[in-house]
Amino acid sequence: MSAPPLDDTLVKALVADAVTAPSQHNAQPWRFRYTRAHRTLTLAADPDRALPQADPTGRGLHLGCGAALLNLRVAAAHAGLHAAPTLLPDPGRPDVLASVRLGTPAGPGDPGPVDPDLAGLHPAVRARHTSRLPYSDREIPPSVRAALLASAAAEGASLTFLTGPHRETVLNLIEQAEGYNRMDAARDAEQRRWTRASSSGQPADDGVPEYAFGPRPQDAATPVRDFAGRQARPGRAFATFEPHPQLATLSTPGDAPVDWLRAGQALQRVLLRATRRGLVSSFATQPVEWPDLRWILRDPVTGTGHVQMILRLGYGPEGPASPRRPVEQVLTIVP
Repeated sequence: MSAPPLDDTLVKALVADAVTAPSQHNAQPWRFRYTRAHRTLTLAADPDRALPQADPTGRGLHLGCGAALLNLRVAAAHAGLHAAPTLLPDPGRPDVLASVRLGTPAGPGDPGPVDPDLAGLHPAVRARHTSRLPYSDREIPPSVRAALLASAAAEGASLTFLTGPHRETVLNLIEQAEGYNRMDAARDAEQRRWTRASSSGQPADDGVPEYAFGPRPQDAATPVRDFAGRQARPGRAFATFEPHPQLATLSTPGDAPVDWLRAGQALQRVLLRATRRGLVSSFATQPVEWPDLRWILRDPVTGTGHVQMILRLGYGPEGPASPRRPVEQVLTIVP
């Protein structure tokens, strides 16, 4: 039995969920193309939304697109559709990052029922927002940490909660990298291009709006990127952040584009699981963006894996929603 036709309205809804994923500077570097005849969604990189200063290799771009791909899989599972992705399906087109055939589990040859764990994450797709606000000192319970580790492992990545001297080293590296970014005129200018001042009066559908910056940390060692950069924002409040932030690194065995896509999916699966467990989160990507600092992020005991992301997790106020481009700008539907 063949799968029934997919309605365009459902396809648009799936992509609308996909694009709620986080991306570096909220650049949203993705494009989707749906081919009705093959029931296939193709995910491609949008080179016009690349960050040549902060992300010259495109690693961060792949992570963001991988996160959108995981959201797509969650939305499809919620709709009862199987959506197994093929990563980098065309060697001649490296901009094509994944293809996903949308099907039902009813016909012969289908891969089986949808993943109930993915489907169960769907309520978190729209609820997850980056929170650059102070968190409480409440410790994440071991059972919740174990669930987050399992979520990363399900996508072929490793999540490691930082402790002791390693954690202090990573905090120092975040502080150093934040300083590097401010001293680098090109990087600071690139970041400014992706921030949106409240005084502009212009509605934004991408970038980081001023209302999402959060307060300015009293302590320079706080693992939160300050999107104000070199610029002073009149009236912006200062705040004291948690003295012992709960940090985790996300790593993969390899460091090629396919590993970056897997890391993006693992990252989003962890974030959605964290949201479902009542946690809030933010990112500390600064040292990951500097090659001479990134290698020091490795676990000093094992020394294996490539760190793709630093996460700050905990309990605290939810962050505000950042804008997203309309689906019509990112999705093309063809016969």
